[in-house]
Amino acid sequence: MRKQILRWEIIGTAVIILLGSTFHFVYEWLGNWRPAGLIFAVNESTWEHLKLAFWPTLFWSLIERIRWAKTEQDMANFFVAKAAALYSMPVLIVAIFYSYTAILGDNLLVFDISSFIFAVCAGQYIGYKILTSKPLSQTLKSIAVAAIIILTVCFLLFTFLPPRIFLFHDPVTGGYGIIH
Repeated sequence: MRKQILRWEIIGTAVIILLGSTFHFVYEWLGNWRPAGLIFAVNESTWEHLKLAFWPTLFWSLIERIRWAKTEQDMANFFVAKAAALYSMPVLIVAIFYSYTAILGDNLLVFDISSFIFAVCAGQYIGYKILTSKPLSQTLKSIAVAAIIILTVCFLLFTFLPPRIFLFHDPVTGGYGIIH
């Protein structure tokens, strides 16, 4: 079973990286269609770039949940594992981005792409380790489900109502969220 789970997590890593890379451009490809902004990056802010990891990971997790639905005993830590992956990826992206830009004084595309790939790989690995560990408490599983819901709501809400802080600031336009 571990090999099958590992295979799925590796495939998921590739899917998330490919989808995330594509998600950077879809909003523009769709003519800046506002509803698409819920899922796809609408500007060059750090927050909007976090969508590139979040949504593909959430979508892949739903596919995995369907795939593993009949093996409930073996997937006892599913929601905890996916919450850990969904939270670790943005944290790593933000930490790496602001660390290297503080050192270099500027952002470089190669580092941005590398940090995205590293964060996805690390998040998937963290999720895999939790997924294949001893079953965790029901309380932790409930907290994980709530944490996933809260993060999803934040990603939906902050496209249209972003806080006026650095994470949401678009350095290209100077705006926040979807430009009106």
